[in-house]
Parts: sequence; C-alpha cells; structure tokens
Amino acid sequence: MISIGSVLVNVIVVLLVIVLLGFALKGAIKHFKGEGACCGGGGSSVVIDEKKLEGPVLGSRVVRISGMTCENCVARVTNAINRIDGASAKVNLKKKEAVVSYDRAVEDAAIRKAVENAGYHVESISG
Repeated sequence: MISIGSVLVNVIVVLLVIVLLGFALKGAIKHFKGEGACCGGGGSSVVIDEKKLEGPVLGSRVVRISGMTCENCVARVTNAINRIDGASAKVNLKKKEAVVSYDRAVEDAAIRKAVENAGYHVESISG
C-alpha cells in the first residue's frame, strides 16, 4: 500500500529536479548565445578599452578564431592582440573573428602566438 506521505515526497523531489533543470537550461542557452557568464567572468559586462595606434593605419588582417564563447573571451583576445606593438584589435564574438589594424609591420606569427597564449585557436589569418 502506498502512503500519501511517500507520494508527496516523490512529487516534491520531482518538482525540485524540474526547477533545477530549468535553471541549468536557461544558463546553457545564455552561454551558447555568448551572453552568459563563463570563463570566470561573473555576470557583469566586460569593458574593453580601445587601443589607439600611434601612426596612421597601414593595413588590417582578419583573424578567424575558435574557442570564444562569451564577452570575457572577447576581452581576453582583444587584450592579447593589443599588447602587440603597432597592433589594435576589434573582436567580434558572433563572427568568431578579430580585425587587426596595424601601423607598422606585424608578423602573423606574433598575432597567432598572442591569441593562442590567451587560450584560443587561430583558424586563419587573411588580408
């Protein structure tokens, strides 16, 4: 014979599991859309300072990058590229790319090394 108490306990447990799965699903959706907190960034928005080049822009390259999932990743890649003398990056999460402008000779290898040291993979560099 099943008691009302055991049925009530089972219903409460099932409802608790459903609520927890709902929160997990909501977080996963935000994460994959690049809106959620990941990479230790908390839930706050990330401020990225634009780097101004010292001289006139001589050209630009488009760097295709894999592994970025959020605005914290964008900040990491931007800051890594901006540490290169003569280079300034604008990173687009949705396109998974960085447009790197430069005012002097900047080697592709330096860009690749900066991005990969930040924890991401360079798919290609063009331009």
